[in-house]
Amino acid sequence: MTQITLALSKGRIFDETLPLLAAAGIEPAESPESSRKLIIGTNRADVRLIIVRASDVPTYVQHGAADLGIAGKDVLVEHGGEGLYQPVDLNIARCRMMVATPVGFDYAAAVRRGARLRVATKYVHTARVHFAGKGVHVDLIKLYGSMELAPLVGLADVIVDLVSTGGTLKANNLVAVEEIMPISSRLVVNQAALKLKQAALRPIIDAFRDAVQA
Repeated sequence: MTQITLALSKGRIFDETLPLLAAAGIEPAESPESSRKLIIGTNRADVRLIIVRASDVPTYVQHGAADLGIAGKDVLVEHGGEGLYQPVDLNIARCRMMVATPVGFDYAAAVRRGARLRVATKYVHTARVHFAGKGVHVDLIKLYGSMELAPLVGLADVIVDLVSTGGTLKANNLVAVEEIMPISSRLVVNQAALKLKQAALRPIIDAFRDAVQA
């Protein structure tokens, strides 16, 4: 029996993946929200789930510790996507990668006059590429926690972060001023596994694709 390992992260991505798993005939034996287990079995003896941080999913798949996984485009762009096949945009966990500033900050004027901007973000690669493309000089400040705080205490002029409803920005007197890219979650597959375990993986990939199209 060929063992298939699928890497998932807790929270919104996991919740929105459940219907897709069901379409592939896979049901988790328990919820990662209530279980402390990091490896969770399913109704299928040949399929198990591993619960990892969202930002670690591409690494587990790239190195073959998982055969496939589900990761946001934001994570994949930062990771670089090396050694990963991305067959399906699952259209889940949708949001936008945005530049945001304090209300009243004239971002357009700052860009126009070539000001050097201090940018707080955990998406350093994405921010670097975006501002380089605009010819804007930036000092990148990598943060892991709440980006919204950085402009409020003078650490940064602008932030680059994911925005879904914009509620957190509004509550902190910030406003989104520019969209960098739309974000959704993708199915990613280890390229070697796709060759070696094709018979086992292909039906799962096809079931996910069919569920998304339906």
